[in-house]
Amino acid sequence: MERLAVFCGSSDCVSDAYRQGAIRLGKELARKEITLVYGGASVGLMGAVANAVLENGGQAIGVIPELLKDREMAHPDLTELYVVQSMHERKAKMTDLADGFIALPGGPGTLEEFMEIFTSAQLGVHQKPLGLLNTNHYYDPLVSLFHHMADQQFLDETYRSIVLVDASPETLIEKFTAAND
Repeated sequence: MERLAVFCGSSDCVSDAYRQGAIRLGKELARKEITLVYGGASVGLMGAVANAVLENGGQAIGVIPELLKDREMAHPDLTELYVVQSMHERKAKMTDLADGFIALPGGPGTLEEFMEIFTSAQLGVHQKPLGLLNTNHYYDPLVSLFHHMADQQFLDETYRSIVLVDASPETLIEKFTAAND
């Protein structure tokens, strides 16, 4: 795996546990020489994961819509920064650039980005691995919902386990590496 897209929030008002999870993931990406592809911001968990990658000698590619360039404070030190016209274009560019996808804890935008990628995998649009960094059990309700969807026949059994889930960034990356072999 050469490039991994990470979906996460830009809020600075989150628990330090989530920030530390983002930092650990960034360090692990740099250690494994996996390029970060993300939303391009310098704040929140986005900034934390990008800074950790860059501070540890890794590569970070940002994709930010013109609309959010100033509001989310585009990261000035990225390896590469793409400025696009819309959120839709941002997601499409990130999808094109990435070999896999991880969602860190985040809000509706993070969830929307992850669910679009999950749906695309179900439809066969891509066969790239996807996962949830389950820091502090943040995604337990979503994982339970996936099981409920499958139990109620809204999610095919094949896709119940398509999402890789772990609380450890290091173990989650190992799962991604194994899924790519």
